Amino acid sequence: MRILHTADWHLGDRMGRIDRTEDLRRAVERVAKYCEEEKVDLLLVAGDLFSEMSRPDSLRESIEHLQAVFEKFLLEGGTILAITGNHDNENFCQTLRLVMNLAAPAVGDVGEVRTPGRLYLAANPTFLRLADRDGSLVQFLLLPYPTPTRYLRDVQTQRYGSLDEKNRHLQTAYAQKVRDFQQHPRFDPSQPTVLSAHIHVQGARLPTLFRISEQESIIFAEEDLPTNLSYVALGHIHQPHCLMERQHVRYSGSIERLDLGERFDEKSITVFNLGSDGLATDIEERPLPGTPMYDLEIFSPKDELPALGSTYPEGQRALVRYHLRYKASEDNLHEVLNELDRIFPRWYQRSWTEAGELGPALTVSGQGTGHKSFHDTVIDYLKEELANHDDAERDGIVRLAEELIAEESS
Repeated sequence: MRILHTADWHLGDRMGRIDRTEDLRRAVERVAKYCEEEKVDLLLVAGDLFSEMSRPDSLRESIEHLQAVFEKFLLEGGTILAITGNHDNENFCQTLRLVMNLAAPAVGDVGEVRTPGRLYLAANPTFLRLADRDGSLVQFLLLPYPTPTRYLRDVQTQRYGSLDEKNRHLQTAYAQKVRDFQQHPRFDPSQPTVLSAHIHVQGARLPTLFRISEQESIIFAEEDLPTNLSYVALGHIHQPHCLMERQHVRYSGSIERLDLGERFDEKSITVFNLGSDGLATDIEERPLPGTPMYDLEIFSPKDELPALGSTYPEGQRALVRYHLRYKASEDNLHEVLNELDRIFPRWYQRSWTEAGELGPALTVSGQGTGHKSFHDTVIDYLKEELANHDDAERDGIVRLAEELIAEESS
């Protein structure tokens, strides 16, 4: 079986005032092209298929685009397995899964062999099997991001007094679910097995976390991850890399640069072969071109603006944050901003300081100032205040705040 491992698509995402739809669609189309070029049997998406910032109309359009892009792959017998991540709307994904099963009913018992040629969305922990080209079975343990509604089934664990206690309950329940699948009567240790999970594993390469605080992030120990399987396909961390120096245990990374912390990342997908002997071989990365991102400080508009276009030749499509220093006695602010709009039409955050000789400097900002953007400050505050509330209620409030911020930014 030839498998393509990817994750963290975040369809429908925004960056400040900029809608990322076209950037992300180009990346998805490149993934589909790799499915064709690499003669892939299975596309495995390890979580965060959609952005939490997607509105209902954006979600519908994202699904329409997926249908158009992957229709040929599915009609030719390819299969898509996707799990949900922390940025996927849980209620929407559960509804989508139910609708797909209603439209094309599938055997749903644990460990059953599923029919190829369709999309399976694992919004809950799932154990299923698929047949390869020779009819041999491959087992898949699909573990979406750990949330209380997915993993905490008994009354005792559903009660927690703090974020730390909640995370401990989820860690325990997640590890137990992996053991339960491996002890299931249909699980065969001699068959090739792939585990896909959307989690943060200790030791992961972590320059930045994407819209989640270190306090919120549930960090799993390396021993919580079974490494004696054929392949472990991880999502959640956006930088592609292996864990524990094992080539078959890896994060694929996101398909696009999603914030300024990723501006130097080289994005990719991973392809590999899975033989009947249970070994993953020919594990290789394939590149995905990322959108350029710039973080600029302009000290002298009259001197620097004439050369900005040639200095940054990709300025028309780059995502840009800039801070402008100008002197009212020398620079016309309106004209300077208009020129910067022409050079960098996709700026997502900007601020400026009047640095004349009279009085203290006056700073004005767009899209937030300081170490955190306005968006991050509001969202972090809401998540902290609602830590002990029901997950669905908290996610609904945060999603509403995301929509309001996006409206104000547009």
